[in-house]
Amino acid sequence: MTKPLLPGISTTKMVEGVFAVNKPKSISSAQVLRDIQHSFNRSALFAPWLDAERTRRVQESKRQQQRRRDKRIQVKLGHGGTLDPMATGVLIVGVGKGTKRLQDFLTCTKTYEATVLFGAATDTYDVLGKVLSKAPYTHLSRENVEAALNKFRGSITQKPPLYSALRMDGKRLYEYAREGKEIPREIQERPVTTENLELREWLPGGCHPYTWPDEEADEEEKLVADKVLHLDVASEDAKNDLSSIDNTLDADLTQGTKRRREIEDEDGAEIGITPARKRQAICPAPIMSGARQESGSSDCVTAPAARTLPPAETQMSLEDLPSTGKPPAARLSMTVTSGFYVRSLCHDLGQEVGSLGIMSELVRTRQADFELGRNVLEYDDLCKAENVWAPLLVQVLDDWQGKMAKKSEEDAPDHNVSLEPS
Repeated sequence: MTKPLLPGISTTKMVEGVFAVNKPKSISSAQVLRDIQHSFNRSALFAPWLDAERTRRVQESKRQQQRRRDKRIQVKLGHGGTLDPMATGVLIVGVGKGTKRLQDFLTCTKTYEATVLFGAATDTYDVLGKVLSKAPYTHLSRENVEAALNKFRGSITQKPPLYSALRMDGKRLYEYAREGKEIPREIQERPVTTENLELREWLPGGCHPYTWPDEEADEEEKLVADKVLHLDVASEDAKNDLSSIDNTLDADLTQGTKRRREIEDEDGAEIGITPARKRQAICPAPIMSGARQESGSSDCVTAPAARTLPPAETQMSLEDLPSTGKPPAARLSMTVTSGFYVRSLCHDLGQEVGSLGIMSELVRTRQADFELGRNVLEYDDLCKAENVWAPLLVQVLDDWQGKMAKKSEEDAPDHNVSLEPS
């Protein structure tokens, strides 16, 4: 069937470059790319790119063809920094040779708006996790939260959450958490910079829609929190059981027996994943917002004072909570460097003000030169008919290529950026 021509748009030009899409809530970054790819594969706009790719595949050696895992011919896409499924906002997308430029976006600054809900801590540091502990919050006010933010401005160090994509001994941290296994060693704090951090809005209890998760962690899951996150939330009986396990392990190691210890539910299910969350396991796990892969940076920065959970006697159970009081929340805005975890900020801020905190909402409003409301395409538009999204996409890609050409001339006049097929 002949594909429809687009008025005013060439369907013989090779379309490549970088653009941004406004990622909706409750969908993974990978799924956004799959949906966009589905639209592009069927379009007239990307027909020249697909034809060129078919020609290139035919010219490949047999060895190259055998090594290719995915034999399908599809428009090549990639993203420049993933967002958690619960997050919304700017998701950078590279198409064709534009994917080679995505590394530039992993190291740029990003701007976020986040809402922290006080009074509870979860294993994931956000409202999608299981509640590990609760703490008082009636003493909180806009003034003491604003004062606490000073500790998180400028050059600081930050410990990534256990549910993150950083690797330790070749395995991602979230894989240890899902399997209920202890990590091989302490998660190290990492240097990050908060260029701007402001309290945009104070939300008193009962004046906002945010609530704690309904599900609480069981004793075994709290044991993992004790060992990995140093949260004093497990019962004494459970701690004694863990101590007995540690003594047995030490004896085995003394005898030269190598054993990998796992902490699992009785039915062997992965700890920390409810049935609803297991369905998300096919997509990339919660990954840091504004993230980068673990690096060997040895920059020396001053770390904030160590923060721990409130003493056990001040922690609260569901029965101890006020019958009418509801926890307050705060809406923050921040501009941060690569590697910054907004979830860690919410967790640490809660402890800093003598309570607990979890991230309940996150929007990435800007990444590099892409900003919501200015030059970011809407996800819903990209899923509509081609005559809706094609003109918008072509305009954004043309603008981006114009900026790259200008930057190339300024940096190296004799070197031109080219996205034309070679």
